[in-house]
Amino acid sequence: MIEIKNKQIVIDGKPQLIMCGEIHYYRLERKDWQDRIDKLKAAGFNAVASYIPWLCHEPVEGEVDLEGKTRAELDLGGFIDLCQENGLYFIARPGPFIMAEMKNEGLPHWVYTKHPDIVPVTWDDRPIPTKTIDYMAPEFLQEARKWYAAVMPVLAVRLYGKGGNIIGVQLDNEIGMLSWVSNSPDLTDTVLGHFASWLELEYDAWALERRYPFSLKRKEGLKKAVQSPEEEYAAQLLHDLGYYMRRRFAGYVAELRRYAEEFGVTDIPFLVNIHGTGHGRGKTYPIGISQLYESYTQAPGYLSGSDIYFGDLNMETFQDLYLINGFMDAVHLPDQPLTSLEFNCGDGNFGETYGGRYDPSAVDFKTRMCIAQGNRLLNFYLFSGGYNYRMDQKLGDGNDRVAFTGERHGFAAPVGPDGELNYTYPRMARVNKTVMAVADKLAVMEEEHDKVAFAFIPDYYMTEYKYPQSERMSEIVANLEANRNSGAWDIMARAMLLAGYRFGSVDVQNKPLDPKRTPVITIPSASYMHSHIQQKLVDYMKAGGSILLFGEVPLYDMEGEECRILADAFGVKPRGMLRDSGHYYLSLYAEGWAAPRPEVRSYAAQVFDHGDTKPILRVYDTNEVCAFESMVGAGKAVVIAAAYRCDIPLFRTALERLGAKAGLYHDCPDLGIFMTSTTTKDGERFLHLLNLDGFDKEMQLYDYGTQLFEGRKFVLSSKDGVMLPLNVAYHGVTIVYSTAEITNVSDEAFTFRLTQSEDVIALETERTIEPGEAYTLEQKGNITLITSKKHAKVDDHLDIRFGS
Repeated sequence: MIEIKNKQIVIDGKPQLIMCGEIHYYRLERKDWQDRIDKLKAAGFNAVASYIPWLCHEPVEGEVDLEGKTRAELDLGGFIDLCQENGLYFIARPGPFIMAEMKNEGLPHWVYTKHPDIVPVTWDDRPIPTKTIDYMAPEFLQEARKWYAAVMPVLAVRLYGKGGNIIGVQLDNEIGMLSWVSNSPDLTDTVLGHFASWLELEYDAWALERRYPFSLKRKEGLKKAVQSPEEEYAAQLLHDLGYYMRRRFAGYVAELRRYAEEFGVTDIPFLVNIHGTGHGRGKTYPIGISQLYESYTQAPGYLSGSDIYFGDLNMETFQDLYLINGFMDAVHLPDQPLTSLEFNCGDGNFGETYGGRYDPSAVDFKTRMCIAQGNRLLNFYLFSGGYNYRMDQKLGDGNDRVAFTGERHGFAAPVGPDGELNYTYPRMARVNKTVMAVADKLAVMEEEHDKVAFAFIPDYYMTEYKYPQSERMSEIVANLEANRNSGAWDIMARAMLLAGYRFGSVDVQNKPLDPKRTPVITIPSASYMHSHIQQKLVDYMKAGGSILLFGEVPLYDMEGEECRILADAFGVKPRGMLRDSGHYYLSLYAEGWAAPRPEVRSYAAQVFDHGDTKPILRVYDTNEVCAFESMVGAGKAVVIAAAYRCDIPLFRTALERLGAKAGLYHDCPDLGIFMTSTTTKDGERFLHLLNLDGFDKEMQLYDYGTQLFEGRKFVLSSKDGVMLPLNVAYHGVTIVYSTAEITNVSDEAFTFRLTQSEDVIALETERTIEPGEAYTLEQKGNITLITSKKHAKVDDHLDIRFGS
């Protein structure tokens, strides 16, 4: 039995970590299946995932081959069974869409030729520029149901709990992504008719008349009004179209689930993966969350999965992944855990140019951070490369192959198309084995948080559809993008993490705010914010909560109507926005508790009549206030309404004044260290550390003021990550602390990866610790100190054996 509860994946009553690798069976000769599975097992994985391409299995309508009759590598059941014979779980990804660089995104060509009307039109009645379709078109749903009727019975007899190994089925893939990246909403007659009906349910007649100066009943008028909107209602349409599409996507997912269950796939999780990373960063990823969170929170039984596609985790990007995981968790149902369905691995050489290759630390660091934040399933994509065969049908498209990447596919994967291992494989295998060595602990652990959370406002990312001719839409979207991105991610979140703060996220738009549960909230704020969110934040502060607002104090609701609820609560009157331009070098200086500080340049500052608030930053020359501290009821706010540098001491002081102090910290002046901790209900803990820079760092580590490792200095090696046990118990032995990380545990012995020139492992046990040539033993009360004689950079392997 598979259960989703307490943010865990529980299989037969035991919480599990699923470390999965994507192998495309249809891109490999059948004789190579076992070789790729062997390499996957050798790298520490316990599961396999694969897309199931409709395009390959039914290239001609009605001629479905899932048994390998036309091509041996199309024997889906045979591949899943082979995975089970190797003791591996399986995650099935049957589409209908699969992307995976397949032509038509994995849909058969005949679907498009048979049903040309399912291809949407968009703004100004133009054809949509991508190969997407109208998901809810009856003709498409009819064909999708037939596909599920063919493929789901193959999966149903292989479900876990029914004698098989399938523990999850993904429904479609990256829903809404193609429309978003092309800024092309589906605006067919069918969609517009449904949109009009939805509007009539959502608003009463009087409200609709005020919002839209056209009739919803007249088909042609409706079509022109939505496809080519006027400025007077552009802001309303921007949001209503986004809300409607969220519900439409949720309806599509629910329909696919009904088909899957109709054909026997029941009692396992259904997975919905979220797109959005791009250009090496995660800043657009929450657009995917915004589009799809109603899809995977509409009922129990769903899991959401991230698509993590940015390269090295370094000083530029590390906060991106941390925020992605936090935002996903913020919108989840209480039992839903974090998972990643496309966890990018390999060397990043996607175009075979060698121009953007990743450091070996990339997948190691991302794995460690995701596990520390509570991810229970990671699907390493793409684990193994392969080949794109030529279709029997002549396509006349230049190569007649199933995909557009040419003959070879997945040449950036840790295991290449011919089965060769690239330089990323060993480090990937090392971190997987380290995680799986203590998977029983990690599967139930939760990240420890300080008394602060990062605000997530889904509608700040509902910017996927913007009419190109609309200045109003452009103005709103540009302001949201400016304030949700560089300031929030690259300044505030980065400063918080470098200051040692461990924090989750809170959905301030849809969920209640409780000062007792979340005493401090940091808010990336734009000039636009829903009135109900502004009021909720005021009520939260009056009840004793505190906020750190960075960006702009909102002056309008999300549709541009004046709304100054927050500004009025702060007791300030906005005077305007100053911007750096030409030969005007906008500069800010500090005062009050923020002083003394050097004057700094800025490119934007919102200025105020500050009333009774305490000024923090002022504009040079005019002395206008652009940052202040304000009391609101029993709570407090620190507002930095200017583009300011990543001043870590400033953010730390602000958060401490608001009541949030970092529990974990270090004394290394070079920064560049990510740190967090996880714990079980019994108090077993792991300390997770990443050195994001290319040089070693020596430091003293503190936990709520107490020196860790009994005051010993700790060296974190260049581009290395560690997961250090604190009071972790196995087989009658408690690891009180260790500067080395566990890599294997058995009743007879513990194996560690050394990290120092002289590692120390403190054990508490009544069992006999056998002496060894590689370490010394020293008894201190109930604690046995084991000191390694080996330098970690010479030999990092240490076994400690126990007597019976």
